[in-house]
Amino acid sequence: MILPKALEAEFWQEFKQFEQERTMSYVTTGERIGYERGQQEQAQSLVLRQIKRRVGELAPEVQDSIQSLSLVQLEALGEALLDFTGLEDLLTWLEANPAE
Repeated sequence: MILPKALEAEFWQEFKQFEQERTMSYVTTGERIGYERGQQEQAQSLVLRQIKRRVGELAPEVQDSIQSLSLVQLEALGEALLDFTGLEDLLTWLEANPAE
């Protein structure tokens, strides 16, 4: 089938755009690690701020325990702290969920 020139040009333009939208960029290992570290640091920062607001200042060893948690654990802690009423709840949670 032969298309008129105007339609052929439009077809190839749309086809090119379609291919570009489907192309996935390659993420290097370094980029992936950097992205994961960034997520980890953001989660740590958020959870620490929330905990400090909920229970007050933390002892350095408690803060270190939180900073050693995995991203999955930080997310779980972020949800759990909504039910915390004091520092004891945090310490109990950390004891039950040691860093991986």
